[in-house]
Amino acid sequence: MIPLLMYILIFVAAFFIVTKVVRGAGISDYTSLKTVTFGDESAVRPNRAAGIISILTIFLMWGVFTGSTLLPGFLHAPGPFKGDTTFTYTAQADGATDDATVSIVVFPREEPTEAPEVDPGDGFAKNDSVAIAQWRSGLVRVDGNDDIKKSEGAQVIAINGQRIAPGETVSVENGTVTLSDKGTPNFAPTRGWQMEPLYLPAPEEVFTRTLQIASEGFRNFTLLEHLGFSLFRVVLGFLLGALVGIPLGYAMGLSDWFRGWFDPIVEFMRPVPPLALIPLVIIWAGIGEAGKIILLFLAALWIMAIAARSGVSGVKISKVHAAYSLGASKWQIMRHVIVPNSLPEIFTGARVAMGVCWGTVVAAELVAAEQGAGMMIMTASKFQNTDIVIMGIILIGVIGFGIDMLMRWAERILVPWKGKG
Repeated sequence: MIPLLMYILIFVAAFFIVTKVVRGAGISDYTSLKTVTFGDESAVRPNRAAGIISILTIFLMWGVFTGSTLLPGFLHAPGPFKGDTTFTYTAQADGATDDATVSIVVFPREEPTEAPEVDPGDGFAKNDSVAIAQWRSGLVRVDGNDDIKKSEGAQVIAINGQRIAPGETVSVENGTVTLSDKGTPNFAPTRGWQMEPLYLPAPEEVFTRTLQIASEGFRNFTLLEHLGFSLFRVVLGFLLGALVGIPLGYAMGLSDWFRGWFDPIVEFMRPVPPLALIPLVIIWAGIGEAGKIILLFLAALWIMAIAARSGVSGVKISKVHAAYSLGASKWQIMRHVIVPNSLPEIFTGARVAMGVCWGTVVAAELVAAEQGAGMMIMTASKFQNTDIVIMGIILIGVIGFGIDMLMRWAERILVPWKGKG
């Protein structure tokens, strides 16, 4: 909740600051324009300042809630407690009560520390000590050195003078104490707002691990080889899907027989997620490369078929009639009217299909793969190497974004008439 509120606050502040600066520079948004067209040719263009601030905000929050050394200390969210603390428990036995102190040292997980030596003191309740790692809790078996054991009728009735019963929790300095169902105090140090490195390491740790894997490799393959295998599978599966899907879509858009024959199949397979096909593909083609390519082929096939069909169906009939009136043959109409006017839809479908294939290949590589980004993420997760997992996710996102940008550039070059009627 706190990170979400912080993100909203930064968004609102950046919006007002940037829009005031932009307006001051004389640039207007779409609300001040006379006419507006929506879609890829929209008058609304991405605000570069907003994009940069958005990315910086994500990395800022990442550093704030992980205690990154890249940020000054005053920007860090409150971190977990580390150091020495104490609490006092009151034990009752044979109608008598006695107080004892528990000394606790809370240490970073990567720096194991022994419990400190303490003077047991007088009385039947003896002083205790325990060492607990940050973000963890620990049972304090206070009767371990007491003169009267729990099995002999002794029980903890208060923490720092506050009455407590099994299942209840008392706040103490630098943490909380919960009495277990069997009457044993359980101390949990204050966790603060920062994320535990096991769940979210700091940005510099991910960057360091990226450099390490880039130079040393991972599981007998370099980082570039892992990403290259994934990219090769995606491109091959997409091309095969496009080679079959585009002609199929054209046939469905031009022939009522083909439309009637294949439409139920395409519409049935379209909503089926590619990941649901993994068990069937494994049964049919095994766990080797062929199975992965077939899965990616199926992920792209239906999208490309629907895009081509939609492109053909969207061609204005007035253009076809105009071509006929000028004496064009059916081949010329296909070459100069239908294909050019359907290409924008096909490119849109290609961008969607590439995105789906790129997401599918990661899941496909989770099954018996020796190379690939998905295999790298899956293997790292088994050993709780969260920095490698996040590295893989970031690289997958960057490559996917790069592929989409490349396809947008190709679309602008090859289909410059898109959105111009």
